Amino acid sequence: MDLNQKIIAALLAGFFLIALLRVFQAPLKVAVKLLANTLLGFLALWAVNLTSGITGLTLGMNLWNALVIGVLGLPGFGLLLLVHWVL
Repeated sequence: MDLNQKIIAALLAGFFLIALLRVFQAPLKVAVKLLANTLLGFLALWAVNLTSGITGLTLGMNLWNALVIGVLGLPGFGLLLLVHWVL
């Protein structure tokens, strides 16, 4: 392979990589945001359970609760507290 073929192959690979990143840009943003919000949900659940001796509020630290908080945010946290209080 001579130098011209290597340059053309590198350019084609670069264009393919850019096109691939553009196609998956929106789904990756959504996935990263959901993951970050889920981690923040775990932190919120941990904080609630840490202060449970003072407040009397407890919520289970599981993936379901963290995903509800991750998807719905603060209203999801309030929803989980309300469901726990009612049940």
